[in-house]
Amino acid sequence: MSQPKVVTRCETDAFGEIEVPSDRYWGAQTQRSLKNFDINQPQDRMPATVIRAYGLLKGAAAEVNVAHKAIDNHIGQAITQAAAEVSSLSLVDHFPLVVWQTGSGTQTNMNANEVISNRAIEILGGILGSKSPVHPNDHVNLSGSSNDSFATVMNIATVLDLNERLLPSLRGFGEALKNKCHQFNGIIKIGRTHLQDAVPLSLGQEFSGFAAQIEKCTSRIEATMPDLLELAMGGTAVGTGLNTYEGFAEHFAEVISRKTGLGFKTAPNKFEAISANDAIVSTSGALNVLACALFKIAQDIRFEGSGPRCGLGELKLPANEPGSSFMPGKVNPTQCEALTMICARVMGNHTAVTVGGRVA
Repeated sequence: MSQPKVVTRCETDAFGEIEVPSDRYWGAQTQRSLKNFDINQPQDRMPATVIRAYGLLKGAAAEVNVAHKAIDNHIGQAITQAAAEVSSLSLVDHFPLVVWQTGSGTQTNMNANEVISNRAIEILGGILGSKSPVHPNDHVNLSGSSNDSFATVMNIATVLDLNERLLPSLRGFGEALKNKCHQFNGIIKIGRTHLQDAVPLSLGQEFSGFAAQIEKCTSRIEATMPDLLELAMGGTAVGTGLNTYEGFAEHFAEVISRKTGLGFKTAPNKFEAISANDAIVSTSGALNVLACALFKIAQDIRFEGSGPRCGLGELKLPANEPGSSFMPGKVNPTQCEALTMICARVMGNHTAVTVGGRVA
C-alpha cells in the first residue's frame, strides 16, 4: 500500500532549493542534514534538554539585541515568543536531527534558527520559508555563531539537568541512606575483608559508609558547577568576538541568569570557552566517580542478599517480579543489577566525553 504524499513547501539555502514538509518549521539546512546524517533515527535525536537550552539562548540573544538596538523591537518580540515555545518544548517535534553531526553543532544551531525564524514569521503574519521579515541567520543567529552558541548550550543544558534532576535525586538518596543508618544501627553483623570473615560491625555503620560515599559524590558534582556557569556566548566563531558588540556577552549572561534563576556569567577567556570542553570533561569525571560508588553499593547489597538458602542471606531484598523462566519461585536482585548496568553506561559515556574533550 503506497504512503500518502507529503505536502511540501520550497525552501532555499546557499546550495539551492529543497522541499520541506509544509507542516514543519525547519528549513533547508535542517532538511539537508536529515539526509546527510540519517543515522539511528529517531533513537539518537538531540536530547530535549539541549533543545530547551537553545530556546533559552535564542530568546536571551534576541532580548539583548533589541536592548542594544541591533534588531527592531517587533522582530525581537516575535523571536522571543518563538524561542519561548522552543524552550517550553512545545515545538520539540520540529527538531528531528540526531547527535551525529558536525562537532560544532552547526546543524542543530541552524535547526533552531530556522524553526524560530519560521515560527516568528508566522506570528507576524508572513509566509513560511520566505525568510522575511525574520531571517534565520541575520536575525535569530545575530551576535552568535554555531561555535559559541553550542558551547553555551552544552553548559546550560548540563547545569539545568544537574540542578533539576540529578542533584535533588542524589540528596534524597543520601537522606534515605542516613535514615537506614539509624534504622539498622542495632543490627550487628560480621564485617569482611577479601570476602572473608573479619570483625563485627553494625549494619548501620555499613550503611553510613554508603551514605558518606553519596554525600561526597554530591559535593564533587557541585564543585564542577562554577566552571559550567561560565558561558562562551559572545566569543562567536573563534573567541575574538567578531560580529558582535561590546556588552553583548555580559548582558546575555545576565538575561540567562534571570531566565533560569542560576548564576551564569560570561567566560573571562572566550578562546578557552570555545576551543575546549574541560568543564564538561570534569563534570563527566565526577559522574564517573558517582557511577563507581553506586556500582559498589549495588554490588555489596546484592552480595549480602545472596541466597536465600545457600548464600549469605544477610539482607532480604524486595521480590519485585519472577526471576526465572525455568526455576519456579526464584527471584533476583533486579534493581541492583539494573543500577550496575546504568553505571556501566555512565562509565562508557565518560570515555566518549574524554575523547570529545581532546578534539574540541
